[in-house]
Amino acid sequence: MMRHWWRNIAAPTLVRRLMVAQMLLLTALWTLATGFVINESGKDLNLLSTERIFDAVLAAADALADAPEQRQHVINMMDLAVRENYGTADDPMLSPSIVVQQRGREIYRSHGTPSELGTRKLNVVETFYAGDKRWRARSKQSASGTVLTMLAPADGVHIFITINSHGYYLLPLLISLPFLLLPTWLSIRLALRPWSQVAREVAARGPHNLRPLSYTAKHRELVGMVDNINTLMRQVDDSAVRERSFIADAAHELRTPLAAMQVNVEALHSQASDERQRQLLKGILSSGGRATRLVSQLLMLMRSDASAAGEAGAPVGLAQLLQDRMAALSGLASARQVELELHADTELYLHGQRESLISLVDNLVDNAIKYSPADGLVQVSLRREAGQAVLAVSDQGPGVAPALRERVLDRFFRDPNQTQSGSGLGLSIAQAVARQHGGSIALRDAGQGPGHGLLVEVRLPLAA
Repeated sequence: MMRHWWRNIAAPTLVRRLMVAQMLLLTALWTLATGFVINESGKDLNLLSTERIFDAVLAAADALADAPEQRQHVINMMDLAVRENYGTADDPMLSPSIVVQQRGREIYRSHGTPSELGTRKLNVVETFYAGDKRWRARSKQSASGTVLTMLAPADGVHIFITINSHGYYLLPLLISLPFLLLPTWLSIRLALRPWSQVAREVAARGPHNLRPLSYTAKHRELVGMVDNINTLMRQVDDSAVRERSFIADAAHELRTPLAAMQVNVEALHSQASDERQRQLLKGILSSGGRATRLVSQLLMLMRSDASAAGEAGAPVGLAQLLQDRMAALSGLASARQVELELHADTELYLHGQRESLISLVDNLVDNAIKYSPADGLVQVSLRREAGQAVLAVSDQGPGVAPALRERVLDRFFRDPNQTQSGSGLGLSIAQAVARQHGGSIALRDAGQGPGHGLLVEVRLPLAA
């Protein structure tokens, strides 16, 4: 169960891809916004060139030189005002710092300002390093020369390091992303509903349904895909029609020369006196018979494909059809000394093509007769089961190995252990007719184990 769960999670999906893309886009936008703020915060030249801040601090310190407590209070209020406008009053590491000296003695230093910051030159932007952080500062002296004020805004790199250390960058992402997943998933699912409708219609199509899609695409992204699918279906359908027509025409044209050849060879065989010539002519007759059978099966296959491509069906009585075909094949069974047996207690009606069902019955019974030994028994039964007609044909031949039962349903594939001649189309035609009528075909052992005959079971839905 865990492996199945993990396979579903790990399997790539378009919805997950779009969700990840949106999450990455949100992260990129947040990163750009944070970088912009950091970049703007790091542009200290604007603050350092603001003379009014310097003049206000210098004037307050000079005017209140005789009132230290009031002077301290006023400068502190100015410091808070500067921090609120150019940083944050709650975190001194992200805010500009103010250092005030009067008559060579320091009278004020902003909270959190490192001791390494001190005036070296007047009216020049200086760079200081305190630990692993960088500061840029400028100092200005009052007109009386008694007060010296230094402003030191936080550097951009300094701000970036502090933001990351306090979680100001990652924390909003970690909090917001989970709440965005469900709305994102819902929006993507709703947006992909037209795409899902096209996928469902394509999945519901059978292998012979090559009509254009009924879904009318209104969205620009789907119009091209639906048009291309319809174009491809038309091309495949045209190619299949040409292929079926060619095979049917070729098979039909071959029937006449093959029949003429059979008649001529039979005449020669009856008049030949040399035993060696009779054996050669017998081989030609056998090969001609196989060729005639192959041509007939190709015609059956093309008719079944044409019926599956859209010919209308009609109610067909399967029990009566079985009786007619068993009677028609009784001569072949007698020639091979095989007994035919039919069990059909009631009439069952199917909605389909009679000629296709004749091909189904003929191929199954003919195969059973061909592979049964002399004095063998071929049993054909028909019964109703859960709204289906179950047609079973069993013989007493060598059967088919379980590993090859799927392969023998393919066209032109034959069991390599079989000694009987054949084209490998009989079971393929039967399967094509069964699928055409919405049914299925299965092969199993007719007896208690391998080598005890083959049972072919066809299930077809009954007519309503």
